[in-house]
Amino acid sequence: MHSLLARAVRANMPRAKSDLAHLVSCRSVFNPAVEPVAECVTAASLTESLLSEIGMPVTATATPDGSLAVLARARGKGPAVLLYTHHDVVPAGPLEDWDTNPWVLTERGGRWYGRGAADCKGNVVAVLTALRAVRDVVGRWPLEIAVVVEGSEEQSTGGMEALARKRPELLKADVVVLADTGNIALGQPTLTTTLRGTGSVRVTVDTMSVPAHSGMFGGAAPDALQALVTALATLRGPDGETTIDGLAATGTWSGAPYSSARFVHDAHLVDGVLPLSEPGEDVPAAIADRLWARPAATVLAIDAPRVDRLSAAIQGRARAVVNLRVPPGMDSAAAQQLLIQHLKRHTPYGRVTVEPLTLGAPFEAATDGPAYAAMRKSMRAAFGVEPVTTGQGGSIPLAVAVHELHPDAEILLLGVEEPQCRIHSPNESVDPAEIERTALALALFLTRLAGLTDDMVSHQPSGLENRASSVTLEGVRNGPPVPPVPA
Repeated sequence: MHSLLARAVRANMPRAKSDLAHLVSCRSVFNPAVEPVAECVTAASLTESLLSEIGMPVTATATPDGSLAVLARARGKGPAVLLYTHHDVVPAGPLEDWDTNPWVLTERGGRWYGRGAADCKGNVVAVLTALRAVRDVVGRWPLEIAVVVEGSEEQSTGGMEALARKRPELLKADVVVLADTGNIALGQPTLTTTLRGTGSVRVTVDTMSVPAHSGMFGGAAPDALQALVTALATLRGPDGETTIDGLAATGTWSGAPYSSARFVHDAHLVDGVLPLSEPGEDVPAAIADRLWARPAATVLAIDAPRVDRLSAAIQGRARAVVNLRVPPGMDSAAAQQLLIQHLKRHTPYGRVTVEPLTLGAPFEAATDGPAYAAMRKSMRAAFGVEPVTTGQGGSIPLAVAVHELHPDAEILLLGVEEPQCRIHSPNESVDPAEIERTALALALFLTRLAGLTDDMVSHQPSGLENRASSVTLEGVRNGPPVPPVPA
């Protein structure tokens, strides 16, 4: 079975590249202030068409936040497996920060570059490639398979989560695979077992109705920007540890460590700068602790005059957004309230307003179930090395919703992303080998759960190389023409 599926996945890789090029061409940022709504509609339509083409009954459904989720379910015998990912992306940001057009999939140095190439359209393609391989080798769906591709994950507006709570049957499955994480290193299969929750706030300091001339009033006028900066500085200690009043920051990580050298490389630290750690602390353990076992407060943005457009004025208003990440075992809502109280308490003067923004609970997956064991075996076979476990600093709200709605379901987290992908940054990319290996792992997993062996396969692959590349995207609603992938 392994060799048959490996051949089928390999034969479908040219098609995977073509699919990813079409998906990347959709500027599917779920924010009309950044990109037209039509771009998200096109991405959903394209995803719907691709799933329909491989023989899955599929619909695009509007969620409560207005985004489109693509839902497919093929009935079959045996356990039900749900494969989840998302077709929306974060904004590209300034185009001058990219070496290539972010909306044109470009091959360079053996990697494929473009916004969403990894997060998460690369995972969409990995799922599609796995399903094509199973179809090509087995000739039927060997078990019940559902696919959910949501359209607003990056905006944290909760569309799919709200839909799932209204219609829990949509996500009902024995096993749920969330393809929205990745590997700790290229070629190292990794299962994510924890996700940090989130609790963002916006803090505003008002001191004067208008800015004041620094020469005339400086020294006595209450500087809103200075007051804000003073409060923000109290969120982290000298060693970088989060220091919110009443919020414990002492957790330890029991999984794979994160070495200082690897972190310097993965986080693209500049020469001479090292990861934050406590004096006398073992650095590898400290990095993992801070990423996956402790809360972390990060200032995401500050409203302040630009340096190149300054005037000699004291600011009467200043704002910032603070993102708080919390580990499993910590209540996100309670932690967010502690952050709000802390900012109010430590702002030295002015009228302080702190508004809660996003809120998401942390998640911890069980690792003692049969599906988890089957996935470990499948990943080992696909990658050729033993898989490891890790935490994820980001949050996936749907993981919590699925666990609450279907507590008996096993939830697995994996994906094509790895540190070199630079997700959410300029020059995002994916290694096609990671798509191939992940697709093979998923295909092996599905057939393993179905109990299939080589002698049970009714349809042997024949002419896969030709058949895999012969399917076109005709019939995609509003699908834009996409040029060949530049080399």
